[in-house]
Amino acid sequence: RTLSVLDECLRLVKQHHGVEVDWQTLELTDPAAYKVFQDGDTVAIFQFESAGMRDYMKKLKPTVFEDLVAMNALYRPGPMENIPYFIDCKHGRQVAKFDHAKLEPILRGTYGVFVYQEQVMAAAHDLAGFSMSQADELRRAMGKKNVEEMAKKRVQFIEGCGKTSKINEKTADKIFTTMEKFAGYGFNKSHSAAYALIAYQCAYLKGHYPAEFMAAAMTSEMNDSARIVTLIEECRRAKMGILGPDV
Repeated sequence: RTLSVLDECLRLVKQHHGVEVDWQTLELTDPAAYKVFQDGDTVAIFQFESAGMRDYMKKLKPTVFEDLVAMNALYRPGPMENIPYFIDCKHGRQVAKFDHAKLEPILRGTYGVFVYQEQVMAAAHDLAGFSMSQADELRRAMGKKNVEEMAKKRVQFIEGCGKTSKINEKTADKIFTTMEKFAGYGFNKSHSAAYALIAYQCAYLKGHYPAEFMAAAMTSEMNDSARIVTLIEECRRAKMGILGPDV
């Protein structure tokens, strides 16, 4: 549905403004697009539309694409509890903490918080010497909450941390527990990045061509009267004129 909205919006932009926008090659640094997120102006924006997410966007004030990728993954049961800390770190109210120096390059972009499945795999590989296939097995076991398998992996991880990175047992156990707590809900970054990219493309068009974007969204939702009411209210809030149907 969202891809159809983008397609229809681009058709309207070309029709009304004579501009051809290639939404697949947009620079990910557009101030108008980020302002849409910063203002919580995300009605009709893919994955960022809920009231809770809009509130967090206004607090986070995202400025880079990585912020959008992380928030898309964090706004899930489980990781959601880390959002206030993530926002505080973004604005310098807290300093990111890492249980070991080797975790810093893995978790720097998320202020020391395990957000993505790839981070769990990287930690197992870099700290405990797991092969990437073993790291993937760990990710799967954590996701399935397999208690027996997890007990074996914990021992393997702690021993591996000692041999590979000279990390003491207590610290290794703490890192594993943190990873285990997260991984039941973990999002893979590749999925989150793809979602965030579509959201950014929507925000770019809404920021630069709001009337065309909202018209495309309404066309897409024309069979859902409750949804149309929401979109009309958004247009009125943005002080856009709305014409009645023209038969």
